[in-house]
Amino acid sequence: MLGGLGNLTNLMKQAKQMQSQWGEMQKEILARRFEGEAGGGAVVATVDGRGMLIDIKISPNAIGDVELLEDLIKGAVAVAAKKAGETMQEELSKLTGGLNIPGLNEMFGAPPATGE
Repeated sequence: MLGGLGNLTNLMKQAKQMQSQWGEMQKEILARRFEGEAGGGAVVATVDGRGMLIDIKISPNAIGDVELLEDLIKGAVAVAAKKAGETMQEELSKLTGGLNIPGLNEMFGAPPATGE
């Protein structure tokens, strides 16, 4: 029975170490900026590692058709946010050695795996 407790203690230490490593990686990712563009660069959105919009650039040529501009903005933000999410997933995958452990993404604050 004590052998089982030793394994559990070791597992808990590993989990704590992984969480610490993930915290460092997460800080680095959150400090990064990710760009997405739409309309051939007519709209460029910049998000942080959380996918939160930081900046948006709109070419004067894109102004005119409001509905098109709205779609371009949404598209650029979606591309940038997807890049941020994919980077977060890649880093978590490196940390876990590629293991897909259900619930681990949410535990570490990463977006849920999409299964793509």
